[in-house]
Amino acid sequence: MFYTDGKLQFPVRVEKPNPLFARALQQAIGGVEGEIRVMMQYLFQGWGSRGPRKYRDMLINTGTEEIGHIEMLATAVALNLEGAPLSMQEEAAADPMVGAVMGGMNLRHILSTGLGATPENANGVPFNCSHVYASGNIAADMYANVTAEATGRTLAVRLHGMTDDPGMKEMLSFLIARDTIHQQQWLAVIEELGGYRGVLPIPNSFDQAQEQQQYSYAYFGHRTDGQVPAGRWTEGPSLDGKGQFTTMRSEPLGGEPMLAPPPPDSGAQAEQVTAQTPAAANDPLGSGPSRVA
Repeated sequence: MFYTDGKLQFPVRVEKPNPLFARALQQAIGGVEGEIRVMMQYLFQGWGSRGPRKYRDMLINTGTEEIGHIEMLATAVALNLEGAPLSMQEEAAADPMVGAVMGGMNLRHILSTGLGATPENANGVPFNCSHVYASGNIAADMYANVTAEATGRTLAVRLHGMTDDPGMKEMLSFLIARDTIHQQQWLAVIEELGGYRGVLPIPNSFDQAQEQQQYSYAYFGHRTDGQVPAGRWTEGPSLDGKGQFTTMRSEPLGGEPMLAPPPPDSGAQAEQVTAQTPAAANDPLGSGPSRVA
């Protein structure tokens, strides 16, 4: 259950409305780096969380905060649209600057919402949840959350540099600060779980004896000249302390894939249906082609 008291988490004020900046703010609402993404990500992680209850509570609490951030940004979009031109022909013809603004603003702010925010990015692409990650693995989700907050903070910093409006800078500086703590809290969970040595490889519940361990810590080089980009990942102990980094030149370990002919009723051409695969041509007993690649 969710409640609201109708008040903003932080003051939102705009001294000089700017429809172009309203469009830019849409990225912080519905972009891949935006607040809808992290709100949905934290809430779905929390709703599906199994194990210690404190992680569920923390995730849902933070997801709830992100609802408030969307409220702030939607308010900021609306305030930046106040006074925006509504007549393209008359006002743009009278003032070339108005024409430039109209050409750069999101016309859905006029046509669809009547000077309000939309659940989409700065290019008008609706948010679709395809980049919401909730794996059910607490360590994997924490790393995904750190990445989400890092890209979100980067976006907020860029928006901060795009505006000279004092109110917008103040609001964005608050959101940047919240991104700072959110990065820290997700990393704190990883530390609490044992740090990267404790959580790696993810999931750490899988018995590594079942891996083909000769490849577990080998960095594959795929360059035709045999050069390998050397670094911390090519030599020395692995980060989880369970192996040693090595390098291997990538070589094909399997053969060429060979598939059986299509079934007669598959809609393929007759020449495809009757053709023999290389394996079938060398199989006089008719046991069929190998499907091992």
